[in-house]
Amino acid sequence: MPEIDQSWTLFLDRDGVINHEKHLDYIHSWDEFSFYDGVLESMKIFATRFNRIIVVTNQKGVGKGLTKLENLHLIHQNMKSEIQSHGGRIDAIYFCSDLDDNSPNRKPNPGMGLQAKHDFPEINLDCSIMVGNTLSDMGFGRNLGAYTVFLPTTRPDVDLQDQRIDWVASSLKDFAQLLER
Repeated sequence: MPEIDQSWTLFLDRDGVINHEKHLDYIHSWDEFSFYDGVLESMKIFATRFNRIIVVTNQKGVGKGLTKLENLHLIHQNMKSEIQSHGGRIDAIYFCSDLDDNSPNRKPNPGMGLQAKHDFPEINLDCSIMVGNTLSDMGFGRNLGAYTVFLPTTRPDVDLQDQRIDWVASSLKDFAQLLER
């Protein structure tokens, strides 16, 4: 793992990384949202290690009309508040509700990361890490020029030798503890 200092950016997927994913469904409301154990403590560690912490999340449920946009905004507002109340932070959240897999903003395409770079010009994509639980997340990281960390939280059958994966951690907490060593 490279030497990470305060100039680095951390990109995080949401479902399956920060919170429990609903199998074959979407998180439609805040009462369905549940943080993984150790995430709130991990976000506090990340706040001291990274210059920017950015969430990038595909949200097809909004595009399909299954999740209300106002509910998605409430979920993100509450998630940020809860993380902040535990000493962590999220600098921005980008989501893609597009249904077309070829959308430039839909992971694995790098559009959400490029939006973050536009909004935060100090982001150096060569000094960034993408943490996710799908090969699509890993592809996003590769397409952005970031290092990648795979969490097999919801897809334990993924080949961990896949060339898009730089490191594997069992959870966000495990990754945070790795950074502290």
